[in-house]
Amino acid sequence: MKKFWAEIIAGVIPDKMLRNQWRGKLRYGLSNIRKLKRAIKGHTEPPQHYLAVCAIAKNEGQYFKEWLDWHMAQGVDKFYIYDNSSEDDTAAVLKPYVDKGIVEYINWPGVAMQLPAYDDCLERHRFDSRWIAFIDLDEFIVPVKYDTLREFLQDAEQYSAVEINWLIYGSGGAKEHEPGGVMQRFHKHSEGNHILNRHVKSIVDPRRVCNMIGCHEAARIRGNAADSHLQPLKRSFRDREPQQDVIKINHYAVKSYDEFLEKRARGRARGRIRMRELEYFDRFDLNDIED
Repeated sequence: MKKFWAEIIAGVIPDKMLRNQWRGKLRYGLSNIRKLKRAIKGHTEPPQHYLAVCAIAKNEGQYFKEWLDWHMAQGVDKFYIYDNSSEDDTAAVLKPYVDKGIVEYINWPGVAMQLPAYDDCLERHRFDSRWIAFIDLDEFIVPVKYDTLREFLQDAEQYSAVEINWLIYGSGGAKEHEPGGVMQRFHKHSEGNHILNRHVKSIVDPRRVCNMIGCHEAARIRGNAADSHLQPLKRSFRDREPQQDVIKINHYAVKSYDEFLEKRARGRARGRIRMRELEYFDRFDLNDIED
């Protein structure tokens, strides 16, 4: 019911960015925001982790090691992994990381569970991490003008959230799933200014946001959000030109054609329409520039 009224009330706001902010706040509940502000004000202990990642996944065990190791090298010290009823070796792949305390593994069954997972992560771990990044298993955060993601975020601490643009990588003509890591196998990507690259993913200060509006943006309870140039946002991400010169998210949306079919069969973590259309491959198979 909250979601219904949030859509109705926020829908009358003409500015896209402001509309999305109110959509998230209303979905969270204004009384809950007041309670949250009191809880945040009363919490003085420093967070245990500087940088965490939250992700929901299904049957992606084969991709976890590369993804985890890459982001650990970027300064991530905790992962909150929500397993949406995997039937592959995900649990076994994650076990060494769980045993070391790097991964917290949460069984999270159901349909359209991405946003509930994100909300749960914020409620459980709001005071545990200075930053939480919300990304998928086919997304790799890549600093360009910084040595690590952690160093970039140390320059962003005045902001409540930072939105980082995609750079979409295509199949490079690969039909079958060849050996090797994703970043090793796929080197061709779209033009930087392609309209799909306007999409962003967010890294948030969990003490200054209440929830995620969708899989791209956070609803802030105070402070500004920034783009990857660390400039305050004034327009919705859909109305901004993509930026990939400081930091970017390599988005391996399709990989090889066989892997795309596997991804399609897994279904989607967000929304009631579980299976992607075949045309998704053509739309995201962008191979204009080679690294």
